[in-house]
Amino acid sequence: MTVTKNIFIASVLSVFVASSAFAEERGTADEAMKLLDKAEAHFKTVGAEQAYKDFSSKSPEWQDRDLYVFCFDKAGVTLAHGANEKLIGKDLTELKDADGKKFIADLVKSGLTGGGWVDYRWTNPMTKKIELKSSYARPFGESVCGVGIYK
Repeated sequence: MTVTKNIFIASVLSVFVASSAFAEERGTADEAMKLLDKAEAHFKTVGAEQAYKDFSSKSPEWQDRDLYVFCFDKAGVTLAHGANEKLIGKDLTELKDADGKKFIADLVKSGLTGGGWVDYRWTNPMTKKIELKSSYARPFGESVCGVGIYK
């Protein structure tokens, strides 16, 4: 009976450890806000053009696990994207999430009105699965930049 009990306890602990490790692979809301603050300071220091290039690079300074910086102009055209540089220059206002929500338009609107969180369902670049995502966007000069977390 003791061996069976020990195997059960070991199994439960391994699930807990695996869950904890997975949770650590995801960025938190606090970490997202710190990255966005850092991005805003960088934007103010180096200017918009250089900041957009930097945010779109694969530098660990601007990408941390599933956290990355993205920026749009007021019309929803991508200026910077830390996860997919192929989106730069594209108008994404009509882009819909897995539930049909035009979330880029919502992010731009939220950012232009001072900032806020927008929830949507999107493919996590780490897991390749559609997951609930929440992104915070706020104005950076004439653009809107943000960072999102997968939940």
